[in-house]
Amino acid sequence: MHTNIDLIMTLTGCMAAALVLGYVTQRLGLSPIVGYLLAGVVVGPNTRGYEADRHLAEQLGEVGVILLMFGVGLQFHIKELLAVRRIAIPGAIFQSFAATILGAVMGWGFGWGWSAGLVYGMAISVASTVVLIRVLADHNDLHTPSGHVAVGWLVVEDLFTVVLLVLLPALFGGESAGAGGLPLALLLTALKIGLLVAATFVVGGRVIPWLLGRVAQTRSRELFTLTVLVVALGIAVVSAKLFGVSMALGAFLAGMLVGRSDFSLRAATDALPMRDAFAVLFFVATGMLFDPRFLFERPGLVAATLGIVILGKPLAAFAIVLVLRYPIRIALAVATALAQIGEFSFMLATLGRSLDVLPEEATNALVAAAIVSISINPLLYRLVDPVEAWIARRPKLSRWLGRHAASTPISADPERPASHRAVIVGYGPVGQTLSRLLRENDVEPTIIEMNKQTVHRLNQEGIPAVYGDAGHLDTLKAAGVDRAAGLLLSASGLRNAEEIIRLARELNPKIRISVRCTYLRDIAALRKVGAHGIFSGEGEVALALTESVLRDLGALPEQIDRQRERVRADLFAETNFPPADASAASKH
Repeated sequence: MHTNIDLIMTLTGCMAAALVLGYVTQRLGLSPIVGYLLAGVVVGPNTRGYEADRHLAEQLGEVGVILLMFGVGLQFHIKELLAVRRIAIPGAIFQSFAATILGAVMGWGFGWGWSAGLVYGMAISVASTVVLIRVLADHNDLHTPSGHVAVGWLVVEDLFTVVLLVLLPALFGGESAGAGGLPLALLLTALKIGLLVAATFVVGGRVIPWLLGRVAQTRSRELFTLTVLVVALGIAVVSAKLFGVSMALGAFLAGMLVGRSDFSLRAATDALPMRDAFAVLFFVATGMLFDPRFLFERPGLVAATLGIVILGKPLAAFAIVLVLRYPIRIALAVATALAQIGEFSFMLATLGRSLDVLPEEATNALVAAAIVSISINPLLYRLVDPVEAWIARRPKLSRWLGRHAASTPISADPERPASHRAVIVGYGPVGQTLSRLLRENDVEPTIIEMNKQTVHRLNQEGIPAVYGDAGHLDTLKAAGVDRAAGLLLSASGLRNAEEIIRLARELNPKIRISVRCTYLRDIAALRKVGAHGIFSGEGEVALALTESVLRDLGALPEQIDRQRERVRADLFAETNFPPADASAASKH
């Protein structure tokens, strides 16, 4: 029986190791997932020093799996998949099939048997969503045709994973024999899934949006976060207890349900940080299974796995993209981005181990291959441009590949240039005036607003609007701050204005930021974090009153201008900025 101190020590030890090694790998330009896996090795039973309780870490990691799948469902958008369906669906099917066959052959060659080989092949066929998006974003390819194809491709792979997590217990679990054979077991599983989906979307589709709406009206972030977590965990538990299917599927459906509502972005920004914390524990628990001595005992197994991940999968993806007549650039980018494995590979492997299908050495090989492939994937992606140029310099090779490749268009929504885009935080009287003026001058504004009814009305009117807290990076991304020329904080008394500016600068260093604040004393802090135009309520009222009083007293226009500049200098001198700078800020 575990004591409270065991739980606290395991939680603290795992997170501390993940923090240190995650920070180190991040600074080295690698994915933090590598650091989390290495943290598991450090605190695991196969290395000297502090040893965390592996069973407790695995139990906490199970929550991470549920929340990861909830996040996948939450961010799953059928429109994104349909936009690239001609390549993403057949491409993902072919590449997954090729990797699974290679894994099965490898498993048979190492004496595991065909069943273990198939499960292992399925595990190594799935790339990491986290790593792929990070690599594409770092190379500014996320919003290009290559990025759209790669993300759609991975959405299909994620859906395969969800299906496999449901079907593997029926295929390899002991219940299939007792239920009258595999066909009947699969039929029963399909029936259970159908009932779960129907119950989730028919009943939950009405109850959950209503519940989230009532809680959102309280304007309590804690209650909203708690509600989202209860929905995710509750549907996951119900799917396992009442319908007999995996909690992962229930969590995925819960995410899809919330994602279809007006609360999807707020759920992602307010509740999913909890997902990240528990997901870290999942990676740490996986790393605890790895024995470093395995690299010296079975180097051939690790090399074979890496061969499939780094060579087999990319070659299959490259070939199918060219066969489908897409440009060489897209083929190279997609193939390279998929040359790694991650979170869903570990989920499938963990399930395979629990079903006694995969041997222990399979998990060791998988963790080793994940650490290596995730580490070198950003380096491999940098070779896309040089390889494309190398092919272009060889006419015969270029013509031979060009027979298959063509300029098939990637359907995507046309985007305005950055100079014609702006983001407004808040839609009160000031925000409404700014929005109207921007539209009249051919600048498309996107509104960030915490009032759900306002967001719904704006979207119906054709004005892009995002429901969420501007103090979260995901909200700013959804509003398009990374592609906008200006950010206008029009809401009065924003408590997190400095954090919003910092995040906006992180997304788009060139964006111009104008801020409305209440007090003059706030100007210095806002200017320090990167605001350009700062408009203080105190200062603007003082200037307006000065002008009105002087006009009523019969002052000449020159006298009014002179006194206004004097008042401006006196007011803004207290903010430790020269009057000229403050004046410039007020004239933006």
